[in-house]
Amino acid sequence: MPPPVATAPVHLRPNAPVAERALLPGDPGRALRLAQHLLAAPMQVLNTNRGLWGYTGTAADGAALTIQSTGMGGPSAAIVAEELIGLGARRLVRAGTCGALADGLALGELIAVEAALCEDGASRALGCEGRAEPDPALLAALTGRRGVVVSADLFYDPDDDRAGRWSRAGAVAVEMEAAALFAVARRRGAAAACVLAVSDLLAGGGRERIGDDALAAAELELGAAALAALSPSRDRPPPPPSV
Repeated sequence: MPPPVATAPVHLRPNAPVAERALLPGDPGRALRLAQHLLAAPMQVLNTNRGLWGYTGTAADGAALTIQSTGMGGPSAAIVAEELIGLGARRLVRAGTCGALADGLALGELIAVEAALCEDGASRALGCEGRAEPDPALLAALTGRRGVVVSADLFYDPDDDRAGRWSRAGAVAVEMEAAALFAVARRRGAAAACVLAVSDLLAGGGRERIGDDALAAAELELGAAALAALSPSRDRPPPPPSV
């Protein structure tokens, strides 16, 4: 049985109900843009505390959806996930960006994370050893190239050799929150997954950054992919076989 969930949030100050399903971008600006794109008017502002903007409303599929920013890094993502689960979220999908470590990935391409190497302190503090994995059903419902990523603590990493080691360990991209999210969800009996857009090309030691217009387009693709994976129809049991 998972540990009990605290029901009184400390960092989120909810002004509206939290939906059973939640879409989690890191960037508060991205949370607003996705809410404007995915939620029917009027949407409700869920949270503004600590600059972690969040929204709740009805999505185009007719079901309630919460879109809550997590901030940057595993510790912040773990806090937000913990408190959202305490407030009623049960299926959570991170919609974020990543830096490609492998050749052959394009800027704006979507990656459905099949596992996250636990190279961040937050996921290891939560008991991760080696790699953290998403909920299989949510992963199966995500569009995008399947791939292993690495969750790290540093965006500006002074160790020039670290990316190579991660690549040799099987990671195709690096990001900062997936492993912590998966670890919290596992401990709390919730389902979590992650879909990422490639925002930087890092293979070969350089950095090529996505343009603003391309990033805006990728954000909408992220939102559509996450919402489709969280579709209410995916909770329905399959029909009985015909005889």
